Amino acid sequence: MSENREYAPLQPSPFSRTSMNAAACFRPRAARHSGPVLRPLALIPFTLVPFALAGAATAQTVEASAMAPAAEPQVVTVSANRRREPAREVPMQVDMLRAEQLEQAGAKMLSDYLANQPGVDVKNGGGAGFGSISIRGVSTGDQTIATVGTYIDDVAYGSSTPFALGSVTSLDMALLDLHHIELLRGPQGTLYGAGAMGGLLKYVTNEPNPREFSGKAAIGFSATRGGRPGHTENIVLNVPLRENVAALRVAAFNDKSGGYIDATGPAAGANINGGRNSGARVSVLVEPGDKLKVRLTATAQNTRRDSTDYVDYDAATGRPSGREPTRHAALREPYDIKVRIAAADIEYDFGWARLNAITARQTNDIDLRLDYTGVYAPLLAPLGLDLAGVGVHQSTQVRKWTQEFRLTSPARRTVEWLAGLFYDDQRGGNEQLVGSTLAGTAAAPGPDLLRASVPSEYRELAAYGDVTWNATARLALTAGLRVARNEQDYHQRASGMLMGEATDIVSASKDTSTTYMATARYALDATSNVYVRAASGYRPGGPNAVLKDFQTGATAAPPTFDHDELWSYELGYKADLLGRKLGVEAAVYDIRWDDIQQFYAVNGINVIVNAGKAHIQGAELNLQYRPAANWQLTGALTWIDARLSEDAPGLARNGARLPNTARVSASVGTRYSGELAGRPAYAGFDARYVGKRNAGFDENPTLPNYVLPSYAMVNLQAGMTFGATTASVYVNNLLDRRAQLAGGTGFVPYGAPVNMTVQRPRTAGVMLTREF
Repeated sequence: MSENREYAPLQPSPFSRTSMNAAACFRPRAARHSGPVLRPLALIPFTLVPFALAGAATAQTVEASAMAPAAEPQVVTVSANRRREPAREVPMQVDMLRAEQLEQAGAKMLSDYLANQPGVDVKNGGGAGFGSISIRGVSTGDQTIATVGTYIDDVAYGSSTPFALGSVTSLDMALLDLHHIELLRGPQGTLYGAGAMGGLLKYVTNEPNPREFSGKAAIGFSATRGGRPGHTENIVLNVPLRENVAALRVAAFNDKSGGYIDATGPAAGANINGGRNSGARVSVLVEPGDKLKVRLTATAQNTRRDSTDYVDYDAATGRPSGREPTRHAALREPYDIKVRIAAADIEYDFGWARLNAITARQTNDIDLRLDYTGVYAPLLAPLGLDLAGVGVHQSTQVRKWTQEFRLTSPARRTVEWLAGLFYDDQRGGNEQLVGSTLAGTAAAPGPDLLRASVPSEYRELAAYGDVTWNATARLALTAGLRVARNEQDYHQRASGMLMGEATDIVSASKDTSTTYMATARYALDATSNVYVRAASGYRPGGPNAVLKDFQTGATAAPPTFDHDELWSYELGYKADLLGRKLGVEAAVYDIRWDDIQQFYAVNGINVIVNAGKAHIQGAELNLQYRPAANWQLTGALTWIDARLSEDAPGLARNGARLPNTARVSASVGTRYSGELAGRPAYAGFDARYVGKRNAGFDENPTLPNYVLPSYAMVNLQAGMTFGATTASVYVNNLLDRRAQLAGGTGFVPYGAPVNMTVQRPRTAGVMLTREF
């Protein structure tokens, strides 16, 4: 077999750029690739590991009350700075999403929760449980490591490396006894650690109440136009174990999602993307005295889907490839995600400071199967392989243990301070098998094309702290610092027909990073403040595959990649005006992102390098108007200009727009809470507009651009209370728009369609909730 024979480079899984080179049996060239790169089929979806043989061709706690009476605003206190304080006094933009209202609106997954947050993008990775979040445009499309951190209460969640799917598995937690979801915009690296360079998503759960027995049960039904019905059940029980001392809280839920996408081809079927999400949480709270508080929590969640949410779109016309919504499938693509989290939070008040010791253990197991037949079978035919199916079976695991100690000084002092230590110990696993089925037989198995195993380890120790000087009754100055040291080990083993010779690669790295934060807040009067904020963020560096030049034997790629970092400069204004009827939050910001982590092909191997810079400018405006006690009107508007400010080889040239970010996005809503026929009732609507976005980069052959058109969406909600029972109804996507939410273009250069995620068709639902 000739080493010079050229094949069209193959592309990644619909879930990720990084996928195994189906022509890896040919030796790659010894030069850097400037054209399209054949990604490794073995390290496909969600792996994002620096192993990608290219082809031989060119290849905070927020506490919120209900609506206050008359002209009083919604009362919100925030611990975004790890201290409880009024939201108006927090020198950053913080959004609070009440779980009750999300549930009433029929929200089921992360993309639903954040849908009405302008400037926030959830790139769906194929269905519930898969996706990546970007805030304020900090994204290159396919991330090496997540740019937005995720917390459950005070527990950091998710992988900190590019080897165990951390960048595309943002926690898609169901509304399981949540109090609210908190969204912090801008870098949070000084207090919330790695992966928070673009912002932070925080799930805040309800605490057990040792003062009273209570509970809630709910059942719901939904129907989707052209799809199958769904149903939801959940129950919460709060049981005092000893009055005012200890309590137990148990919650469980089950959600059956009806499919709405049809499949054509050998694996044809109707409504193939249905599935189930179920889970439970147990929490125990013990307060033996005024100074000591102990909370133990265990959470389990299982997500299963019968197939992905992708549909086929034609890249040239921007229209569905077939009858909408459909997908051509030779094989089905089911997946399972299992999340387990156990945590202990011990709090003790010394008087001079409050100590929090937070210990957590979490596991994340993913099992998925993907259909690569349409692209890989034709390209393998010249090798003499007549294949009816090429399927990938991938299994990944994350085992993560974290320990945090934090001391917080009393509030409302001239000098306030906070200091802490954080330790993270993570083990990642990634097992992949690329199998085949022979054509012309009764589904006879073909050769195993590739087997790969990619275990990894990550350890981090960080010290952080900040000091606030309340210089006057109006002026407060804060400075923060976080220093982190991490060590990583990476091992890659791969073999199989397409590998030729088996590979066994071991690599390691060490990295030290420092992040900073400084703010100044000035109270213009009792109800308005201005602030300035400068903060830095980073993502940790790590090891690469050890590569040699095939001709000289010299090292051909950096053995490690560095952390990338950004600086964000923000000017903001927060106020309650017109007798506290009008709430205003406005901010402008300027972000400079340096040494961007990206995938790049060296000698046909896809490694991670640091290249290029980005400049992001933006403005945000949020309004809440309460003309009367029963009415609330909201509006939000965001403008973002996110571009490369320096050539980034492998991505695009200077001036290229960053993907998945609309220049203009907005949302409006209104809600009435009053009485109907003498019973408490509510009604509301919300609408959002998202401008056009790029799915990739112009002039990028491995991830070609596709312009996602702008769209508008309208939703309705209403409900009435009958004693202890509340009946609520909702209609989402009222106008039944086929909004294009995210597009995967990795296979487009080889004649494949865009893997498109579209808005779920019009869905109507009803929920009955009983409190006791």
